[in-house]
Amino acid sequence: MSPRVEDGAAQRGRGRRPGGPDTRAAIVDAARSSFAAKGYDKTSLRGIARDAGVDPALVHHYFDGKAALFAETMAVPVNPAEVISHVIAGDQGRLGWRLVETFLTIWEPPDRRDALVALARSSMTSEEAARMLREFLGREVFGRIAASTGAPDPQLRGALAASQMIGLVMARYVVRVPGLADASRAELVEHLGPVLQGYLVDEPRRPE
Repeated sequence: MSPRVEDGAAQRGRGRRPGGPDTRAAIVDAARSSFAAKGYDKTSLRGIARDAGVDPALVHHYFDGKAALFAETMAVPVNPAEVISHVIAGDQGRLGWRLVETFLTIWEPPDRRDALVALARSSMTSEEAARMLREFLGREVFGRIAASTGAPDPQLRGALAASQMIGLVMARYVVRVPGLADASRAELVEHLGPVLQGYLVDEPRRPE
């Protein structure tokens, strides 16, 4: 009797974990290890799938891209893609104001704020956590927002916006600087909106 020839699907599936109750957890565990060892930029979804012993399609089935998977491993209580879509939608002439409003809205609910404060504190005490968060924010959040404007120097503009917003949330919610911690959201949006607009969209002012 001639040997049985397996079809392509069976050959591809050999040795890989099928979808099931433990599959999502295995993907998250593999991703957490990969992000910690390689950082955000050098981690790939294909590598995570290999480490988890699953088909890459299953990673995409459970998570909407690398940013969403990173948010899961870091217990970020928001969907980064939804945040970015909201910020860049609408009038570009109000982008800076919308960015401040969106970030403050994310941090306001107490349960969500507690999780984000814990994440911020971990980045202050762990270089590993700081590196992962830095790469994630630079590439997936502020980098994408800056690139959406079409303005020159998007990497620098994104970094400037990141420095402003990270400083704001650290001072307001972690250190709780008097005055800043007590200011209303509307006050902060009006004060900081023009600053972020200048970083992200406007041409730098040059001395005459």
